[in-house]
Amino acid sequence: MAGFPCNQFGAQEPGTPAEIRKFVTENYDIDFPMYAKLEVNGDGESPLYTLLKTARPKDDGDPDIVWNFTKFLVGRDGEVLDRFEPPVTPEEISEELAHHL
Repeated sequence: MAGFPCNQFGAQEPGTPAEIRKFVTENYDIDFPMYAKLEVNGDGESPLYTLLKTARPKDDGDPDIVWNFTKFLVGRDGEVLDRFEPPVTPEEISEELAHHL
C-alpha cells in the first residue's frame, strides 16, 4: 500500500508532506508510505495516474478520478489489476485480493 495525497478535491490536502503524514498517522493509524502531493487529473496530472487511469477507467469508460480515496490494485509485476472507487473500503478490497493472487 502507498498513499499519494492530492489537493484537487475540495482542498482536503492543503498541508506540506510532513503535515499530511502527521495527520493521517495520528487520525488513521496508517503504516504505509505516503508520497509527495500530486495531481491526478488535468494538465498537471502525474504520469503515474495517467498510467493507472488508462489501464483501469471507471465502468462507464471515463478515466478521471472523481474524489479522493480512489484506489488501484497493482500487481508485483506492475500490471494494474483493478480500480476501486471511494466508497469501497480496504476490507472489501482485501476480499478481492484473493481473485488476483
